[in-house]
Amino acid sequence: MEKTERIIPAAESVYLDGPRPRVNEFLFAWNVFRQMIRGFRSLHFIDPCITVFGSARFKEGEKYYEVAREFGKRIAALGFTTMTGGGPGIMEAANRGAFENGGSSVGCNIKLPFEQHPNPYMDKCITFDYFFIRKVLLVKYSYAFIIMPGGFGTMDEFFETLTLAQTKVIYNFPIVLYGTDYFKPLMDTIDSMAKLGTISPIDKSLMLLTDDMDEAMKYIQTYIRKTFTVKKRKRLWWLFESR
Repeated sequence: MEKTERIIPAAESVYLDGPRPRVNEFLFAWNVFRQMIRGFRSLHFIDPCITVFGSARFKEGEKYYEVAREFGKRIAALGFTTMTGGGPGIMEAANRGAFENGGSSVGCNIKLPFEQHPNPYMDKCITFDYFFIRKVLLVKYSYAFIIMPGGFGTMDEFFETLTLAQTKVIYNFPIVLYGTDYFKPLMDTIDSMAKLGTISPIDKSLMLLTDDMDEAMKYIQTYIRKTFTVKKRKRLWWLFESR
């Protein structure tokens, strides 16, 4: 029998590549834990958030950049904190809108070899090494989600959030898809899933697809007013409690 050699990935490869020496696995787990705790401590006392997801590639002056900027302003007007992935494009626009309207603006940034650099419109920004930690923080402190047009990363965030709502992990919090033309092919695919029985037809009710910003904000406000009350807590911070 021909002898085969085991292929060992280069050290500078990917963090999640297969089994490694136990000490490396322990250090990896410790780093994950450390970043999680840092994120929890940094965001524990922020006001309730609305998270805006979207592409890092839109520029100032482009349609979706300016829409995200207006969403940030309206989120601030509601008294919520605008949370994003902390980078450029849609993320910058939403943080900028909140910042310009006197609202709180935070970001959960990620280390990448391209595109992703912190935008200057955040009151607080935390940078993580791993996407999965970042996504936990982006969802954990939010009571609604606005999904703007984006690429693989945005779709990943959208479907993870949608799955959490579908399985009642995040209590069916409002999920708004903004951009009917952009998301039409995706909605057609979701319709096909329902026809094939891989999802339930009712699962489509977990999201609102719209081009109307007023409709989007009313959808979010209606759910929040119906489901939550705002109560003061010690240290003058706000806490949402389910009725």
